[in-house]
Amino acid sequence: MVKQEVSKVNTTKEKEFGKGLFVIGLNLLLLYQQLRFMSATILELKDVAIFQKESLILNDVSLEVKQGEFVYLIGKTGSGKSSFMKTLYGDLPLRQGEGSIVDFDLKKLQEKDIPFLRRKLGIVFQDFKLLPDRSIMKNLQFVLKATGWTDQTKMDHQIEDVLEKVGMKTKGFKFPHELSGGEQQRIAIARALLNDPELILADEPTGNLDPQTSVEVMKVLQAINKSGRTILMATHDYALILKYPSKTLKCDGNKVFEVVQRAV
Repeated sequence: MVKQEVSKVNTTKEKEFGKGLFVIGLNLLLLYQQLRFMSATILELKDVAIFQKESLILNDVSLEVKQGEFVYLIGKTGSGKSSFMKTLYGDLPLRQGEGSIVDFDLKKLQEKDIPFLRRKLGIVFQDFKLLPDRSIMKNLQFVLKATGWTDQTKMDHQIEDVLEKVGMKTKGFKFPHELSGGEQQRIAIARALLNDPELILADEPTGNLDPQTSVEVMKVLQAINKSGRTILMATHDYALILKYPSKTLKCDGNKVFEVVQRAV
């Protein structure tokens, strides 16, 4: 009888030990997958020169952005920030050097490839670029249909999901002119999230906003970044950079280089 009781105890302990090993193994696997995900290169440039027509804007640009990073791009007006961003989303051709972004080779990028590249990118502009003649819901539907979505139920669900992420779930019926600048920029961020992008390019997203609204928009971008998305944000709002410090690249003297926070 005693032997049976001991045997039962031992069997229970063995099962608990086995479960413990399984949980540890599962956690290690999840950690490995997370580390592998975080270490993936999302953007890489080597010895790149960026031109506007025949004018050299930036030269000898080499950099790398990893999955999950939040990176600022700073510099004075005319320093090349916008040209840099335009090269990344295919608006300017890469004529010199090597570049890859979300698995697209920028040097070999052709006109027909650009829509497919932009489906893997989320682009947020300073001036929102919302269509004024239709509601927010119709604005977002327009983007989904233009990028190949056809199922209305799936579109509605996706729109609801991105609006909720930016705190605008109840604003779908509004027209752009009925929203404040900060609300319009939140909608622009929601639009950038529609196709679940690997990288968000935000070109001066707080440039037209007052300081308090800028902070609110920045909180939305920070939350999106914490969910695992990579963000490259061009800005001249140094107050935001000090409030939300992160890796910072600077355009200056036809170069792009990383700066430490106190040097901003």
